[in-house]
Amino acid sequence: MNSIQMLNSINEAREFDFTSEDFSFIQDVMLRETGISISDCKTSMVYARLVRRLRKTGISSFRSYLSFVNCNLDERISFINALTTNKTQFFREKHHFEYLSNKIIPEWQQKKKRRIRIWSVGCSTGEEPYSIASTLAYHGLLSRAYDCKILATDLNTHVLDVAKHGYYSVDAINLIPRSYLNQWFIFCCGDEQEILKVNFLLQKHITFKLLNIIETWPHKGYFDVIFCRNVMIYFEKNIQQLLISRFWQRLGKDGILFIGHAESIGDMGSRFENLGQTMFRKD
Repeated sequence: MNSIQMLNSINEAREFDFTSEDFSFIQDVMLRETGISISDCKTSMVYARLVRRLRKTGISSFRSYLSFVNCNLDERISFINALTTNKTQFFREKHHFEYLSNKIIPEWQQKKKRRIRIWSVGCSTGEEPYSIASTLAYHGLLSRAYDCKILATDLNTHVLDVAKHGYYSVDAINLIPRSYLNQWFIFCCGDEQEILKVNFLLQKHITFKLLNIIETWPHKGYFDVIFCRNVMIYFEKNIQQLLISRFWQRLGKDGILFIGHAESIGDMGSRFENLGQTMFRKD
C-alpha cells in the first residue's frame, strides 16, 4: 500500500480529512523553517499532533489550518512546537557526563582554566543543561573562582518555558546521582503531588534562548564543550554536515563535541579526534 492509499484508508476513521497534499505541505514547511525532514511513515504522528491545533483554533479542515499557518506567525510557532520531538531525561547517555566529570573537568582544573563556556543544543525541557550544571557544581566550577556559563537553546517555545522554570516530576530522582540530588535539587509540594525543583544556584549559570540552529547564530564566542545529541537525526545529511562544520568553527582549542548514539560526524571526522562513544575533540 502506497502513502496515498494509506492516507485514504486511515482517513475513513479520522475526525478530519488529511490528504497527501496536506502532508507534503507540512513536510515542506518543516524542512524550510527548521531543517527537519519528516519521514513519509510519520503521517499518523503528524495528524495526531496537529489535530489538537485544529480543535484549539476551531478550524474545521487541514487545508484551512495550513493556510492559517502560512500567514500567521504565532500559529506557525505553535505548529512547529507541536511537531518537534522533545524526549529527554536527566543524565541521558551518562557516559558523556562521566567523561565530563572524570576527564574534561580535571584537565581544566590542572590547567587552572577559569573561563568555561558550554552549549546545550536542542535543550528541550532542560534536563540536559541542568545535568551539565550539577556536574560542574559538584566539582566546584560554579563557585566565584570560575566564570562558568551554559547556553541552552531550542526552537520550541513551550519546552523552553518548562526549562526556565525548572520543575520536574519526582520520577526523575532515579536518574540523578544521589550526591547531586541532595545538593542541587529541592523537593516541593505541587497542586496534587510532590515535584522536584532545580536549585537556583544551578539556574543562574544557564541562559535559555530560542534558536533555530539552521539559521544565523547570534553568539560569536567560542565554546569549550558542545552537547548536540539526538538533534541531527531529524535533519538531512547535507544539513548535518553543515552543522558539524559550524560546531567545529565555534569550538575553542581542544573543544569537545558530544553527539547522539545514532548520529555520525561523517566527512568532518578528519577535523576531530575520535574519543570513542560519540565524543570528539577538535583537532
